[in-house]
Amino acid sequence: MGDTGFDTDVVIAGAGPTGLMLACELRLAGADVVVVERLAERTGESRAGGIHSRTLEVLDQRGVLDRFLAAGELQPVGHFSGLYLDFDESESRHPYPLMILQSDIERLLEEWAGELGVQVRRSSEVSGIRQDQDGVTVELGAAQATLRARYLVGCDGGRSTVRKLAGIDFPGTDATMTALIGDVELPDLPEDYVWVRRCAGGDYSAIAFEPGWYRVITSEYDRVADRDEAPTFEQLRDSLIRVAGTDFGMHSPRWVSRFNDAARQAATYREGRVLLAGDAAHIHFPAGGQGLNMGVQDAVNLGWKLASVVRGRAPESLLDSYHAERHPVGERVLHNTRAQSALARPGAQTDALREVFGSLMVFDDVNRHLRLMLTALDIRYPVDVDHPLAGRRVPDADLKTPEGTIGVYDLLHAARPVLLDLSGSAELAAVAKGWADRVDLVEARSEDGSWPVPAIDEVPAPAALLIRPDGHVAWASDGGAPDTSALRAALTTWFGPALQG
Repeated sequence: MGDTGFDTDVVIAGAGPTGLMLACELRLAGADVVVVERLAERTGESRAGGIHSRTLEVLDQRGVLDRFLAAGELQPVGHFSGLYLDFDESESRHPYPLMILQSDIERLLEEWAGELGVQVRRSSEVSGIRQDQDGVTVELGAAQATLRARYLVGCDGGRSTVRKLAGIDFPGTDATMTALIGDVELPDLPEDYVWVRRCAGGDYSAIAFEPGWYRVITSEYDRVADRDEAPTFEQLRDSLIRVAGTDFGMHSPRWVSRFNDAARQAATYREGRVLLAGDAAHIHFPAGGQGLNMGVQDAVNLGWKLASVVRGRAPESLLDSYHAERHPVGERVLHNTRAQSALARPGAQTDALREVFGSLMVFDDVNRHLRLMLTALDIRYPVDVDHPLAGRRVPDADLKTPEGTIGVYDLLHAARPVLLDLSGSAELAAVAKGWADRVDLVEARSEDGSWPVPAIDEVPAPAALLIRPDGHVAWASDGGAPDTSALRAALTTWFGPALQG
């Protein structure tokens, strides 16, 4: 970067889904980024197995969703601790979870990152960091190579080196159980097998991801394994025999791993010029498939803010909103996964609790509450605007423009904020000129005159919306003369001061 003394704007530690998504967001917003990854190549391990509605919307907002849909399969049901949830097509253009392996997600994200010019340096492990008032120096491995950047983001997993080096506390609750997971062949699995079964000592599940191959998971409670001991295929087989009474003839493991119900969250997502995202910021029991999704959404919340700061378009204080908005989301996920872990424990008391809980889930309001929570469609960030849409993710409503019908998410492909004028207001156009270099003014009309929003009653189509790059509404107006002073305040808060002159 010339004579600035920086090698790049941002160094990201970790080339998993969170780190790669963040790198793409930064590049779309014009920031330079280098991703460093300790592994020499992708592991190819399947790991996480799905993408929820809000993450599908995020990928749609960037115009890359079709790549992921082609590699996975939509599943019309989900679950809360193994109790089935129904999904509602009215809440999103993408209401159903997409069954897709993490290995495919990482491959597709890395391909997209390459198209955007992201550098991924493998066999590069962070070994030290030194912060000062201008930037951060990142030390890489035994070779004593360094990278100088304005900011460092740790996306390096639950045992994050970056988090430890930054001195960020990671409080929470310890594990009370052990789960083993592996992709294996199961020739003797009964044809009538249902995907999960509860047993006296725990539970087990087998999910077919491709012909002949199954994702097998065993969970044993009040057995906590040594977290530093490498799991083996023999341990998975023995665990399945203890729980199910048979190993169903399992053989030919592709990979084996272990997890538990420990739940921890970073005390702060930012320490000076070091930030955390994904598992580096929060770990939890993987019930409901929320972990990968939360990490990707962390990245989309942080990316545009960090790019705005490093490009000098917004004050550094904007980064404080990342912790303010995403830390409560993490707290809620830890809370609901602790509840799901408790509901999964074996025993007559838990069986009775599950029966009662399941009977409540037949009520639409209960099912909807849990569904929106797991999919993250109901997230509402705190904003200083009194409007039912403010702070919520904007739905992909159809809009009429002079060029034809277009979806709201099509307007967000460039990862730029959008001032959507649905009333042809000259006052809005006048205000927008002050931010013309960083906010797109779009004039359109709502195609059907309504604006569907999950988790609240339908509201009339607004007269105008200020949409952040992450798809959340920063300001909204209903008909009549718009409150231009409130609009200017929102524009300044999120996108920096207006152009001079």
